[in-house]
Amino acid sequence: MNELSKVDTGSLITHKYKKSKELADLKPFQRDILLFDTYVAGTSHVEGIEELEPFITIGDRLDFFRDADNAHDNNAIEVRNKNHVKIGFVPQKDNIIFARLMDAGKLLYGKVTSKELQGRWVKIDMEIYLHEI
Repeated sequence: MNELSKVDTGSLITHKYKKSKELADLKPFQRDILLFDTYVAGTSHVEGIEELEPFITIGDRLDFFRDADNAHDNNAIEVRNKNHVKIGFVPQKDNIIFARLMDAGKLLYGKVTSKELQGRWVKIDMEIYLHEI
C-alpha cells in the first residue's frame, strides 16, 4: 500500500514516501514560479523597435540582465528578446526586489503576455518568473 509514514530517528522526525505510481507522478516543487505581472519600460528609447516588434510574440521568453552601473537607476534590469536584443527594462518602480534577487544569484526571466504597437511605442506586457533549481 502507498502511504506517507513518520520515521523517528531520535531527535528528528522525518517523513518517508513509499514508492508508488501515484507518488512518482507527483511534482512537489514547481521549477518556475510566477512572481509579478508588469510591462517592459523604455521601449520607445530602443532604436529600431518598430522593426523588432513583429518578431516579439506572445509566450516568448525574455532574458533579464542586471545593469547595476546604469546612470539613472542602480537597480536597473535590462530586458532582452529571444535573439538577445535589448528591448527595454523592468520598470524602475517595480525592480528593487527583483534586482536584489538577481544580485543574490537567482535566475529571473520574463514571458510576453501581450503586445501592441502604438506609433513609435511598443507596449509589451510580461510576467516575471523565478526559475528555482
